[in-house]
Amino acid sequence: MGRGTFARTKKLREASVTTKPHISIERAVLFTEAYKKWEGSVEMPVLRALSFKHFMENRTLCINDGELIVGEKGDSAQGAPTYPEICCHTIEDMNVMNDRDIVDFSVTEEDKRIQEEIIIPFWEKRQTRRKIVNAMSPEWRRAYEAGMFTEFMEQRAPGHTVCGDIIYRKGFADLKKDIETEIANLDFLNDREAYDKKADLEAMAIACDAMIVYGKRYAELARKMAAETTDEQRKKDLLLIAENCDVVPEHAPKTFHQAIQMYWFVHVGITTELNTWDAFSPGRLDQHLNPFYERDVEEGRLTREGAQELLECMWVKFNNQPAPPKVGITLKESGTYADFVNLNTGGIRPDGQDGVNEVSYIILDVMDEMKLIQPSSNVQISRKTPQKFLKRACEISRKGWGQPAFYNTEAIIQELLNAGKTIEDARLGGTSGCVETGCFGKEAYVLTGYMNLPKILELTLNNGFDKYTGKQVGLETGDPRDFKTYEELFEAYKKQLHYMVDVKVRGNAIIEKICAEHMPCPLMSSIVDDCIAKGKDYQRGGARYNTRYIQGVGIGTITDSLSAIKYNVYDNEKFSMDTLLKAMEANFEGYEAELNMVKNKTPKYGNDDDYADDIMKEVFNLYHGEVTGRPTVNGGEYRVDMLPTTCHVYFGEVMGASPNGRLAEKPVSEGISPEKGGDTNGPTAVIKSCAKMDHLITGGTLLNQRFAPSVVQGEEGLDNMANLIRAYFNMDGHHIQFNVFDKNVLLAAQKNPDEYKDLIVRVAGYSDHFNNLSRALQDEIIGRTEQSF
Repeated sequence: MGRGTFARTKKLREASVTTKPHISIERAVLFTEAYKKWEGSVEMPVLRALSFKHFMENRTLCINDGELIVGEKGDSAQGAPTYPEICCHTIEDMNVMNDRDIVDFSVTEEDKRIQEEIIIPFWEKRQTRRKIVNAMSPEWRRAYEAGMFTEFMEQRAPGHTVCGDIIYRKGFADLKKDIETEIANLDFLNDREAYDKKADLEAMAIACDAMIVYGKRYAELARKMAAETTDEQRKKDLLLIAENCDVVPEHAPKTFHQAIQMYWFVHVGITTELNTWDAFSPGRLDQHLNPFYERDVEEGRLTREGAQELLECMWVKFNNQPAPPKVGITLKESGTYADFVNLNTGGIRPDGQDGVNEVSYIILDVMDEMKLIQPSSNVQISRKTPQKFLKRACEISRKGWGQPAFYNTEAIIQELLNAGKTIEDARLGGTSGCVETGCFGKEAYVLTGYMNLPKILELTLNNGFDKYTGKQVGLETGDPRDFKTYEELFEAYKKQLHYMVDVKVRGNAIIEKICAEHMPCPLMSSIVDDCIAKGKDYQRGGARYNTRYIQGVGIGTITDSLSAIKYNVYDNEKFSMDTLLKAMEANFEGYEAELNMVKNKTPKYGNDDDYADDIMKEVFNLYHGEVTGRPTVNGGEYRVDMLPTTCHVYFGEVMGASPNGRLAEKPVSEGISPEKGGDTNGPTAVIKSCAKMDHLITGGTLLNQRFAPSVVQGEEGLDNMANLIRAYFNMDGHHIQFNVFDKNVLLAAQKNPDEYKDLIVRVAGYSDHFNNLSRALQDEIIGRTEQSF
């Protein structure tokens, strides 16, 4: 099918991609009104719920011309609400958002006036961002400012969950009845937490009311608009929207159209309740929707084309929602408009059988047709997945705009089992955000920040001193010139890493308490198992499973750096540690011979060379052992995953040259991908190296591969792609994704961006418009090794 199969969605798509993102101040105003009215008179969970309900009762409703799915996160399409209770932007922040060259948001003078006169005076001292920063230790601040790690909660709230099937089985009236039953059964005589449970449950009930009101308001608006239009087809559409909103979200959906609208209302609710950023995804959308699809087709209500048109309308809704505006370091760790919705398609069913169905193929067609950066669509490939489905996904991927990504179902399930989940719950799980694994609808799996693994080596080589900030950031582990063996150096690296993880986790413990106390999320709690049954908010450990991730970044850079030291300084004595340190200090200027040795004559990760790959395994196992299994304050456990978003660019900016020849301020390696230019033995050597990492003890790993279009063209190219994926997954690889482009096209796009406005590339766990990337990130993508079979 070519673009424009449906005139409706062609028009909606055009409006979505040409509308400039803007700040929508309405949420901030309405939440401020609610806090002024109720703060201090009710418990915090109830205050949060009343504020959310006040917002849903009074917010601007928006039905865009021609659409069949309704609801926007802001006041209109591409409107980004602000969350002053989490991060209260200064006027300078708002000027920067408006004026910056990329990822900018229109901010009106009226918005700035409201921010200055109403929002800042009330929220400046209340915001959790200030509470967090004020509560952190001097050690934490030094490490954070040096770029040793980032902190997700600095400008957002914990979230990062995925919808299960509850919203397709129950409406919010049903959920409210479940909540009221739990309230009635509270035992104030024997349960010391009964009072806290009552507040959490009452808040969840209010959040359910808020969603019901929201749906009713849309039904009313659609009928009003139907009465006013003279276009008979639009009148019919609007009355259908009204009928759907009479049912959802108050009641469980009955039709395919209602099921999509139900999810969309919940998505808007969750992402306006709190800024959870890479937050809320529809999980196994094909499996959730297929029963509705089959019933509607059988009963004559729906055709395959009608289902595709509705899904295309849904794709536009996702693309209409820019990520909440970020500033400072948080913008650097994720410099994108994308809100990281990750759709899972395929995989297996709860009974262990192949999960691919007719809706799975329709979703692939929608993905191919719409070519939008959101939602970020993936396919789960299991050993039972039909080759036809895998090849259709590869066919779309080789078109070069970065979707879909490919995930290994068996690896995901084993990762969840290894983390203590039941087989039943593991089969219902998958990935979200970039690559992170969790049990859909049952788990709070919160990303807490990125860890700069190569910079920990930089500290080690400078006796804990950070040249970027001019401060002692790490431990004094000794002058590296005095280390007689590689093992001594690695022992010092171990101590620095242990110290840095301690600093990060100590800070996280405080942050988790602050978020639990000040940022309850009653709506999200009402749809995540077992928050209602426990009478406990999602932020307080109410979900069935609670996991916290610290993401490791730069495994390729740290591996090649240690390999360069071991191979050249200790094993072969090509040059001394003193010479290497001086070369790095000089950014290798005047040290061309040493640069040539470390870049071109040293074993590197990504070539199926055990010399380098064994170092990778040692670093990975060390990092995994330092983080995994540590307890969180709200009853969960820490795990690791290996992904960067755009943080590998920021982490490189705060570093000098590395022992592997990476120059000062250049990006470090992304995900578990090899260092740029280091992998010279082809894609099969890359996947063999990557598979030596134990993916099954992580919560997700990210591997990027780049091909020229000519390499994957024709039936043979398609088979090669599919076979590469199968081979990697047979070795327990977690994830692989592809950039397929001609390098000259990207170079031309840098020179003439206006001629390449629609150019999309794969960045990390998401795709983005090439023009919306920083120059450093553009260069990093262009510089990735071009593979061929």
